[in-house]
Amino acid sequence: MDNVVYLDYKAKELEHLKSGQKTMIIRGAMGRKLPYGRVNKGDVLYFVENKGDGLIKGKAFVESVFNSEKLTKEQSVEMVEKNQDKLFLAPGQKKRFSGKRYLVLITIKDFKTIEPFQIDRSDYVNMDDWLPVENIEKVKINLLTELGI
Repeated sequence: MDNVVYLDYKAKELEHLKSGQKTMIIRGAMGRKLPYGRVNKGDVLYFVENKGDGLIKGKAFVESVFNSEKLTKEQSVEMVEKNQDKLFLAPGQKKRFSGKRYLVLITIKDFKTIEPFQIDRSDYVNMDDWLPVENIEKVKINLLTELGI
């Protein structure tokens, strides 16, 4: 399964993935929402920054996934703190995810920068930060085709 993952531009998440400082992606919510239970070892993550250009610039493989059970605020904060060395979260991100009832921790491997491309988001009406696209080739926009070349 291929997934498009939005990264925090201001927190320089893509740069931290490139440098190897960041090796884990986190998502959290008060309920079980994407990607909870929907991402697995071996899946491919394609990374795009939330700065409006819509360009996918990197990819990595999922090495492992942890979907938490319902957490107390304290357990959630502790889990974020315990994994901060891999998550490499900016203070605002730490605040955002600490205290969520459900956390998904995704360890990645083999990150690489790729030739940037865009995807067709028309099938994804919700503006979520995680899109399970199944096969990236089906949503990849071929710019030459778009230009009629």
